[in-house]
Amino acid sequence: MQYLLLIYVPNGERRTEAEIDQEIGEYWAYEKEVSEAGVMVDSKALKGVDAATTIAVRGDERIVTDGPFTETSEVLGGYYLLDVPDLDTALDWAARIPGARRGKVEVRPIQVFEQP
Repeated sequence: MQYLLLIYVPNGERRTEAEIDQEIGEYWAYEKEVSEAGVMVDSKALKGVDAATTIAVRGDERIVTDGPFTETSEVLGGYYLLDVPDLDTALDWAARIPGARRGKVEVRPIQVFEQP
């Protein structure tokens, strides 16, 4: 079963370059661990919210705005898509993500639709 591990980190948090470098090293170690375990399907980091564009469609009108859809204290920073046997295993992997220590990781199963 595939699970998407969505990494939410504090928005606007001030960190030193040393703190950032340390966490990046921890992410590389995690990336290696999930790869070697054979459970990683995909992983990406996202650019900051200042690079985001949001669209809504109301009737025939497209409403495009710069930035995320809402002001929040946490922002989506990236994800891992893992193929693991069950939710407990996905939660174990999610707890190891470095960002879980200063933010949150949402674990969501992938919904598979069969085309008619």
